[in-house]
Amino acid sequence: MPAKRPVRIANCSGFYGDRLAAAREMVEGGPIDVLTGDYLAELTMLILWKSRLKDPSAGYARTFLTQMEQVLGTCLERGIKVVSNAGGLNPSGLAAEIAALSERLGLGAKVSWVDGDDISDRITDLIADGHPLANLDTGQPLAEAGVKPITANAYLGGFGIAEALAEGADVVVCGRVTDASLVVGPAAWWHGWGRDEYDRLAGGVVAGHVIECGPQATGGNYSWLEEVTDRRYPGFPIAEVAEDGSSVITKHADTGGLVSVGTVTAQLLYEIAQPAYANPDAVAHFDTIELAQEGGDRVRISGVRGTPPPSELKVALNYMGGYRNSMTLVLTGLDIGAKAAWAEQELFSILGGKERFAEVDVHLARFDREDSPDNELATAHLKITVKDPDPKKVGRTFSNATMELALGGYAGFHTTTPPSAESAFGVYWPTLVPASAVRHRVVLPDGSERVIPHLGQGGIPGDQPSAVRAPAPASDSTVRAPLGRLCAARSGDKGGNANVGLYTRDDASFEWLASYLDLARFRELLPEAAELEVRRYELPNLRALNFVVIGLLGTGVASSTRPDPQAKGLGEYLRSRHVDIPASLISKEKR
Repeated sequence: MPAKRPVRIANCSGFYGDRLAAAREMVEGGPIDVLTGDYLAELTMLILWKSRLKDPSAGYARTFLTQMEQVLGTCLERGIKVVSNAGGLNPSGLAAEIAALSERLGLGAKVSWVDGDDISDRITDLIADGHPLANLDTGQPLAEAGVKPITANAYLGGFGIAEALAEGADVVVCGRVTDASLVVGPAAWWHGWGRDEYDRLAGGVVAGHVIECGPQATGGNYSWLEEVTDRRYPGFPIAEVAEDGSSVITKHADTGGLVSVGTVTAQLLYEIAQPAYANPDAVAHFDTIELAQEGGDRVRISGVRGTPPPSELKVALNYMGGYRNSMTLVLTGLDIGAKAAWAEQELFSILGGKERFAEVDVHLARFDREDSPDNELATAHLKITVKDPDPKKVGRTFSNATMELALGGYAGFHTTTPPSAESAFGVYWPTLVPASAVRHRVVLPDGSERVIPHLGQGGIPGDQPSAVRAPAPASDSTVRAPLGRLCAARSGDKGGNANVGLYTRDDASFEWLASYLDLARFRELLPEAAELEVRRYELPNLRALNFVVIGLLGTGVASSTRPDPQAKGLGEYLRSRHVDIPASLISKEKR
C-alpha cells in the first residue's frame, strides 16, 4: 500500500494574544489539512488562573473562540481539522463553548477534548505517596519550600489528539499538552503511526517545535535581517509531515517573511537545553536533524532519530510568591553614580530600611552619554523593585515614598511613571511526576471517554554538556568586530533559566566558533552569568552552539526583575559584543 501524502499542518498562534487574523489567513490562504494553535506558556497558566478566580467558567484562551467564529464553517466545509491547547485550565468549558458556537451557526461540528494534565488537587497525595516533586533546577523538594501550588499541569503527549481525530472529531481542545503534541497527534492520526515508531514520532516533535511559535520560523525575530527582503508581516508556518516523519517547513504563497535553513535553525534552537529533547511520545535527538533548502520558502527536515520517551512527565507548577512594585527614577547629566547612591539611601531611609522587605532589587541602567547633543541621551534609569508577602508594604506606601525625593533629592529628579499600586506575582516550579500518576483522558464527540496509556521507559535524558575543544590555531590576521557579523542567534526562557543558541552559515565559521566560544569566553561576553552555572552543548549538524544559563531569570518570568524577563534580547546582546575574528572568515563590508 503506497504511503499517504504528507499532511499539511498549519499554525495560527504562538501565544495567548498572538495575531487574531492568523486563523482566517491560514484557512483561506491555501490548502491545509489541520489548523493548530499554541496558546500556553508557564506565565499563561497564571493568567488563566486569575481569570478563573473572577469567573469559574473561564480559564481558557477566549481569543480562540473569536477565531473559531471566523473559520469554523470554512474548516468543516473543506475538511480541515482544528487542534489547539487553548483549553488551558478548562478544556471542557472551551469545548462546550465551541459546541454552542457551532450550534448557533448551524454547523454541527463534532468537538472533543483532552484533559488529565491538571494535578493541582492531588499534590498532597502525590507527596504522601513518595513523589517529592523536587524543583528540576535546585533539587529542593516541594514540601520543604512551604508553598501552596495554585496551578500544576503535567505535559501530555499527542495520542489523545490522535484518538479524537480517529473517532471523527472536527475540533480537538486540549489543556497542557506539549507544544509539539499539536503536530505529533495529527501526524500520528493521519499516517497511522504506532506508539513505538520513535523516529517518526521524533520527526513530528521536531516539526511541531519549529511551527509552534508561529512566524518565528518564517522570518520573525530573525538575526540576519538583510535576508528577509519581503518585510510584510510574515506568513504563519506550515509543516508538511511525511509518513516517514520527515517534513517540509513552508508558508502560504504571497505572504511576507522567509523560510530558509537559517530561519528554521533559529527556531530549532529556541528554548531548548540538551540535544536530547524529551517529549511524552518520544525523545527527539536534535543532534541528528538534517536541514536542506528545497526551493523558495521550503526547508526539508530529515534524519531525525528518536528513542523511547521517559517514564516521568514534566510538570509546570506555579505558586503565589507575594506582591511586588517597581518605580524607575530618571537621573540626568553629571554625577550619575553619586545621584543613584543618594536616591537609594534616601528612599530606604524614608521607608525604614531595606530589611523591611522580603526582597529588594536595585538596578542602574546607564544610557547616558557624555556631552550629549540630546537631553534624553544624557539620562540613566534607576529601577527599584520591592517584593513582600504583605501587599501594604509594597503598594502605595512604597511608590508614594519615591515622590518625597521630588523636592528633597538629587537634582533633576523625575520618574518614568506616576506612583503605582502593588501587583501579585507568581513563581514557576518545574518538576517531574511519574506518568503512571497522570490520567491522560480524551472525551470523544459522542461523550464517551478513553484513557491513553503512557509507554515511557527510563528517566529524563541528560546529555552531558559538550567537552571543551582544543583552541583554534592562531590566525595570522584577526579583525575586531561584533560576534554577530559571523553568527545569528535565538534566545528565550525556560522558567528561571535562559538559553541562547548561536549558529553560523558555513562549516569554517562554526569550527572557529566552537573552538573559540568556551564557557570562560561566554561568561566574559555575558557578565551576568559570571557566578551562574552555564551548560554548553554543540550541535554540529546545525552549525550551532547552545548555552543554558541556570537561574539567570530567577524563578521565572512572572517574578523576574530583569529588564528582559524572558531573555528575548539575550542572543542579540551577545551578537553585539566585539571579539577577535579571523579576517579570512569575515568580509570587509561586515567589519
